[in-house]
Amino acid sequence: MESPYKGKTGLKRLVNAFGYSCAGLREAFRHEDAFRQEVMLAIVLIPLAFWLESQWLGRALMISCVFLVLIVELLNSAIEATVDRISLDDHRLAKRAKDIGSASVLICLLNLVTVWALVLLN
Repeated sequence: MESPYKGKTGLKRLVNAFGYSCAGLREAFRHEDAFRQEVMLAIVLIPLAFWLESQWLGRALMISCVFLVLIVELLNSAIEATVDRISLDDHRLAKRAKDIGSASVLICLLNLVTVWALVLLN
């Protein structure tokens, strides 16, 4: 069955999509501890990227890595919510999906640390 919202086009679709995105951010902030922690990290790191001595490209990379962590955390949270919606029972595939999602966040955080270190040590 196709979503009844798929028929919307033009400005109405953009307005609806923006509303859904804002609702998703609110829900993630309300229900996901890791997302809240990473938002707090972003609140510190993004202004810090402007304050620290670096070229504009370095700043762009540093800030992009912060946003990438938030994006991947949102996707990980969506995977976890979907798996939990299907079943709360312990299952090896559910664990695999959640562990892989978590691993993607870890890799993003390692990427953030690496990029920040390389830009700042340059």
